[in-house]
Amino acid sequence: MFDTFWDAKTARILFTALTIAVILAFLYGARQTLTLFLFAVLFAYLVDPLVSYLEKPLRGRTQAIGAVYLLLIGLLVGVGFVIGPKIAEEGRSLATSLPSLIDRIGSGQLVFQIGQTHGWSQQREAQIQSVFVAHRADILNYAKSIGESLAEPAQHIWWLILIPILSLFFLKDGQNIADNLIELARTPEETTMVRGIVRDVNVMLGSYIRAQLILSAFTAVAYTVVLSLMKVPYAFILGPVSGIFEFVPTVGPAIAAVGIFAIAALTSYPHLAWLVVFLGTWRLVQDYVNSPRVMGKSLEISPLVQLFAVLAGGEIAGVVGALISVPAVAGLRILWRRMSKYKPAEEQPAPSLFKSDRFRRFIARPQRGGVPVATVKLPESDQS
Repeated sequence: MFDTFWDAKTARILFTALTIAVILAFLYGARQTLTLFLFAVLFAYLVDPLVSYLEKPLRGRTQAIGAVYLLLIGLLVGVGFVIGPKIAEEGRSLATSLPSLIDRIGSGQLVFQIGQTHGWSQQREAQIQSVFVAHRADILNYAKSIGESLAEPAQHIWWLILIPILSLFFLKDGQNIADNLIELARTPEETTMVRGIVRDVNVMLGSYIRAQLILSAFTAVAYTVVLSLMKVPYAFILGPVSGIFEFVPTVGPAIAAVGIFAIAALTSYPHLAWLVVFLGTWRLVQDYVNSPRVMGKSLEISPLVQLFAVLAGGEIAGVVGALISVPAVAGLRILWRRMSKYKPAEEQPAPSLFKSDRFRRFIARPQRGGVPVATVKLPESDQS
């Protein structure tokens, strides 16, 4: 009776499905902790080349890690002393004036100011102003939702302390972790596959993080310097923030450019056309000159797939999901490529009697009367 309702194959399938569901539920429940550890891994990849470079002169990895951390702390303190007061001043000013600027958009007053600055006709001003007034509620709701999305990472500001601390363990024991992963393989073929996955992911993440940091630094410096020379308000805020947005491929730079233009328009900046020319020119230089030279082939993912990954990651996990979506997709691509090449070792069948070396040696013997006999080599004294 029990055998009628019990099927071993069906039970294995159900058990596998249940196990996967439990793992996915655990990953979703612990997503913030896993995200913290992921950022710690990325930070470790960022500083690992410098640690490896100093490891031999300082005679130890621990000493090299300490020296790199002291160097980073000194660099942050120096930058803070140079431009920190200016950033803090502009940040307070922007935070104070932004609500009133958004309210002026909804009421249409800002359109009137921009029209007077650029010489618009009264009829054109009235048409644009009526559109903004009719959609006042939608504009305020969009502004509120954008502000909440941007404020979400600020809730995890304490991660800035935890990430470098956790990265210490990955920097110190990263090789041991990789070796332990490789030792989980059961066969030589699986060992080769796992070692290839670990090596490819290591190279991909290292080159991707360092390339993104260089591109972000280029954007932050270029925007801060040029916007300051153009007298754009809040240049020392917009430049570093745009550099941070550069970490989000495709979507991040577009959001930064729109934000810069919007804030310039909100503050009645008179040279909006020149600002658009600069933003467009820099985007061309960054995408077609800097990025190919710096990024190289670290991802090997098309821009369309990157755009899909960023949008999907942002939909699933907000700003954090958008940041880690592209390297996650690149890691899955490496995993799929390695696993598709993996071929488990098959048990070799026992050789047939007629194909064995012993049988071939037996056939090769001289024949006497149709019966194979062995050839015996006699000493020279006996041959005579």
